[in-house]
Amino acid sequence: MRERVRRLSVPVATRAPTGATNAYLVGRDSALLVDPAARTDELDALVAGATVEHVAVTHTHPDHVGAVADYAAETGATVWARRWREERFERATGVEPDRTFFEGTEIDTDTGPVGVFDTPGHAVDHVAFGVGDRILCGDLAVEPGSVVVGAPEGDVRAYLTALRRLLAKRPALLLPGHGPVIREPKTTLERLIRHRLDREAKVLEAVREGATSVDDVLDAAYEKDLTGVEDLARATVVAHVEKLAREGDVSRDGERVRPL
Repeated sequence: MRERVRRLSVPVATRAPTGATNAYLVGRDSALLVDPAARTDELDALVAGATVEHVAVTHTHPDHVGAVADYAAETGATVWARRWREERFERATGVEPDRTFFEGTEIDTDTGPVGVFDTPGHAVDHVAFGVGDRILCGDLAVEPGSVVVGAPEGDVRAYLTALRRLLAKRPALLLPGHGPVIREPKTTLERLIRHRLDREAKVLEAVREGATSVDDVLDAAYEKDLTGVEDLARATVVAHVEKLAREGDVSRDGERVRPL
């Protein structure tokens, strides 16, 4: 019998184009609630119709954690957080976690164990949850569009590694934090990897052609109108510059950048 996973789009303040975050309920009689971004009547009803024994989030960005405290209090569920990120979790949710997970941890539900995969990059504490042949991937992947991997906490190298790890797992479906179910994971993951590498190539080309500041690189590396998202694009450029600097392709001194 295929594992029961129910998805609910929850309207919430978010920079995601959807204006909503997907909450997931895995199981019914011993269920795991993932990413309760905000309290709504629909999510109340979904939770009330199950026995929620566990609450967890893919990461602690504000648009994923808004109702953790409410549902944890109402259900008495065990609240989980990424090990070594407990203080970050408590600051974001207002809840001290009961237990912690890490790569390889399994959370028991009535439909079977839910596995935890480390997938940092978009956020330092980002994880994904494996449910049979499906993966709840949070903000690791989205269809359509791309994911922000921005400084100071975004790490492009870690993000690319996470994408490749998920690709190697060959999931049947990806269940993302925003937008529709990803029904062709291989195509989407490969597209996102290419997108990151293409952006990196444009950043490096801009530096080699004379861009000497982050703002100069931003102007050269993006060929579209950035109205409303310029801060995100700038944070992305910084994250790419940091990766290139670690790999010895450029040097960075504050806002100044030069090729090596």
